[in-house]
Amino acid sequence: MAKVHVFDHPLIQHKLTFIRKADTGTKEFRELVDEVSTLMAFEITRELPLTEINIQTPVCEATSKVLAGKKLGVVPILRAGIGMVEGILKLIPAAKVGHVGLYRDPETLKPVEYYVKLPSDVSEREFIVVDPMLATGGTAIEAINSLKKRGAVNIKFMCLVAAPEGVELLTKEHPDVDVYIAALDEKLNDKGYIVPGLGDAGDRLFGTK
Repeated sequence: MAKVHVFDHPLIQHKLTFIRKADTGTKEFRELVDEVSTLMAFEITRELPLTEINIQTPVCEATSKVLAGKKLGVVPILRAGIGMVEGILKLIPAAKVGHVGLYRDPETLKPVEYYVKLPSDVSEREFIVVDPMLATGGTAIEAINSLKKRGAVNIKFMCLVAAPEGVELLTKEHPDVDVYIAALDEKLNDKGYIVPGLGDAGDRLFGTK
């Protein structure tokens, strides 16, 4: 069963407050999302495997630890997920970056895939799918479906704020995908917005309406 991790780190919570504020401008919003993504990446990579190598320090020879060569991939859901990528790459610069593009069908209201580009060695990588918001869960579910259809077997999902409804549906549809959240909010309103949420992440990141 999927594990849901809600980060309570003081720096994450502090910066998230300013991300939520309606009067935070585009430049500051973008910088804060980048910073929180870095902090979350620190937490999400906590269990990466290590191996030991022999090195020469200025004092002597020593045995020390390095990452065990696990292949990582970061997959933003277009477009808002792009705002989280650079923050993650600051910590794991060797990670490959894929993209998944989805739009909502105006009649069925269901997400439809329109673009997918992933590293060639999909089955060998651990992927972190990122999107600032997890509202109804439909987009995240379909993005993960897109990865699995192409051979991905090790996937995590990371977002800034989530509604309980979205978390419940995502973990039900993908019980093998752990979920990492900066804040689990109260609910969805009747328009499908997360309450209290942070508004439309894409518009706030890119200065559009």
